[in-house]
Amino acid sequence: MGLWNLYFVAKLYLYSLGKLKADWLLNILFAFALLLPVKMRWLRNARNVLAVIAGIALVYHESDMPPIGRAISQLPVLLTFTPSYMLELSGRVVSLAMVVSAVLAVLLYFLVNRWIRVTTFVLIALVAVPLWQGAGTLVANATSASARNGDEGGNANNRNGDEPRNDQAGSYDQQLAAFRSNEEGRHVNFTPLTTDTNAQFDIIVVHICSLSWDDMDVVKMRNNPLFSRFDYVFTNFSSAASYSGPAAIRVLRATCGQEAHKALYDPAPPECHLFAQLAQAGYKPNALLNHNGRFDDFRGTVIKEIGVPGVTIPPNDGVPVAMKEFDGSPLTGDYDVLARWYKQRLAAGGGPVALYYNTVTLHDGNRMPGADAKLTSLQSWPIRLKLLLGDVDKLIDLVAQSGRKAVIVFVPEHGAALRGEDNQIAGMREIPTPNIVHVPVGVKVVGLPAGTEHAGGPVTIATPTSFLALAQLLSNLVASSPFLPGAQPLAQYATNLPQTRMVGENEATVMMTTPTGYVIHTPDGVWVDGGK
Repeated sequence: MGLWNLYFVAKLYLYSLGKLKADWLLNILFAFALLLPVKMRWLRNARNVLAVIAGIALVYHESDMPPIGRAISQLPVLLTFTPSYMLELSGRVVSLAMVVSAVLAVLLYFLVNRWIRVTTFVLIALVAVPLWQGAGTLVANATSASARNGDEGGNANNRNGDEPRNDQAGSYDQQLAAFRSNEEGRHVNFTPLTTDTNAQFDIIVVHICSLSWDDMDVVKMRNNPLFSRFDYVFTNFSSAASYSGPAAIRVLRATCGQEAHKALYDPAPPECHLFAQLAQAGYKPNALLNHNGRFDDFRGTVIKEIGVPGVTIPPNDGVPVAMKEFDGSPLTGDYDVLARWYKQRLAAGGGPVALYYNTVTLHDGNRMPGADAKLTSLQSWPIRLKLLLGDVDKLIDLVAQSGRKAVIVFVPEHGAALRGEDNQIAGMREIPTPNIVHVPVGVKVVGLPAGTEHAGGPVTIATPTSFLALAQLLSNLVASSPFLPGAQPLAQYATNLPQTRMVGENEATVMMTTPTGYVIHTPDGVWVDGGK
């Protein structure tokens, strides 16, 4: 088989590392197709061309890459990336060590092939490995069945045979169906804001692309001082999504339970739109971005899902450019954009305002100016995070110094996937694992009288929550303003918030937490253990 031996050796090696789910029958058939003698030159050339195509397709089929339809649909997106970002992504997939190893493997093959028929050993391995794997599976199944029988004979409180060993009721399919059914019936309503102008307050939602607790752990910034300024911190919050468009829809539909990914693109009832409910409660909705919003028509998504006719997103003309986006578009600094908006808001006066602000300062592929321009986006991420957190800190000070009152919500879209995982390179978020959807959420109440602010640190909400709990907290604050004389302690507003199991979703993949870790529903329609 010539150099095709290296193809199969590499796959056997990747399989041994758990990086590839080999389809042994297809591999054996492919190997024998390569061994068939073909005398006519043009047929040999045609077979070689077809073999290359089939070999690539087979590897893709056996890998953990997204479904081919999903990959093809993302080609137009890839074409928008700058050359420097494409080069960076290539470096994450193919390292220098991998190139050196491949070269050494080829040289070693030519050396060994002079003395040993490598093809014979490759064919033996292609047959022996699946036989060995099958035998191991039979033994494991027999042992498992024996253990189950023993449990059934000696334990009066044994489980139903279809119930997984994670103390959740039913199979994973049944658990997901129950989750969907439960979420459909949940919603949060807003009552009108107090007519006491001294107790009215603005709401500023800062929606942040690419930030999770795991990312903060990677760069050792979990204990950033900003989080000690918040009055509420959600430590077990699920963003449910790992891409920006779905994430924006989910936060803008925060007043209803978590929808399935496909349902996000269907019309939602008016009561599901957070800002529509805020408008009914007496707020004037605003929207703002620190980017142009053209990528994946993010701007259009926000205007549609904000749920209130007439809301526009002003351009950032005149605001200094802070860095370049992954597609080369200019990106403005968060504080500069928010400060200009807030000064305009103060000048305009009027009743309370609810702002949705989206920032992509932390997005993968962004490039900083000056001396930091040589850094990759992974290298510059902690610098950009420090800038972002500092800008939010300054926003809190700006509002406080203005004398007005506000509730500022700090909520990420999803993580940056800085760490990378077994089945995903750093920056890839096709599988919405807990490292990606477990995000830090904080809420700051600005303008409380001296002596009434929280003492002893923020109120920590550690139960499993998502956007419904955040909407409920805002609803509680609107219903009984914390700025009214004799208002209840801040901790009271966060009691009995609705809990939500962490379920992350993308187009073809679902992740669901269990008491011992999490499981993944793959595009193939099966559940696999995702780890802890």
